[in-house]
Amino acid sequence: MKRFLSAALILTMAFSFCGCGNGEVEIVNESDGETEQTEQAENEESEEITSFIVGLDDTFAPMGFRDENNELAGFDIELAKAAAEAMDCTVEFQPIDWDTKETELESGKIDLIWNGFSYTDERNESMTLSAPYLDNRMIIIVPTDSDITAKADLVGKTVGLQDGSSAADAVESDEISAEIGEIVPYDTNDQAFTDLKTGRIDAVVADEVLAKYYIETSGSDFTILDEDFGSEVYVIAAKKGNTALMDKLDAALTELGENGTAAEISEEWFGENIYIH
Repeated sequence: MKRFLSAALILTMAFSFCGCGNGEVEIVNESDGETEQTEQAENEESEEITSFIVGLDDTFAPMGFRDENNELAGFDIELAKAAAEAMDCTVEFQPIDWDTKETELESGKIDLIWNGFSYTDERNESMTLSAPYLDNRMIIIVPTDSDITAKADLVGKTVGLQDGSSAADAVESDEISAEIGEIVPYDTNDQAFTDLKTGRIDAVVADEVLAKYYIETSGSDFTILDEDFGSEVYVIAAKKGNTALMDKLDAALTELGENGTAAEISEEWFGENIYIH
């Protein structure tokens, strides 16, 4: 929500003042206790939100990716379109380098990061985040014939993950990271899975929703270990302080949960309703 500055009011009598949430300034005349409401002319109307730009990694299936016709598809794409309709807004999707997503948001090139974006305390401090809308885990994927059957078996192994992702943060924060032979960063998860197939790396750490979809649709002979690198939730990020857009978006996401639209989209992409907003 945009912050507005009230013009200073100079009175000949003693008074005190306090800001009101609706852009008004309440003036209390201490001499007689009378209260007046003064609204600043420049703050009469807040900026109307009619459109927003979503930044995404267009290889992150099933959240946001290119289909066989090179069209953007996925759960987050469909959810964003439904939210935009509920907000009476238009939405534009902008593929970005995921490793520079925060810079894209801060520069104003995009209005939202919305593509399987995980909550962290650091992100909550530097950005304005939505309420969570999906649960997720950071899982370990290996070839089915691998001798890696537990997290401890990653000692001395080569592990791939997407650069700048929360998977990288999850692995780095785990004590076993110091004993992993090599951690290889990739621009995309698809590149990591390709190298896992060819044996260039021993394991991949990635989002559960992505890995399960990849294995199912690609027919890859991969196994997901029982152990993982922790649970998390997905959120949507706006530039720090842009509460006007986020409040409107959160209200739309709540509406989509209540009217069943989000459940329908979830069933389409995951075969069940895993929406939690």
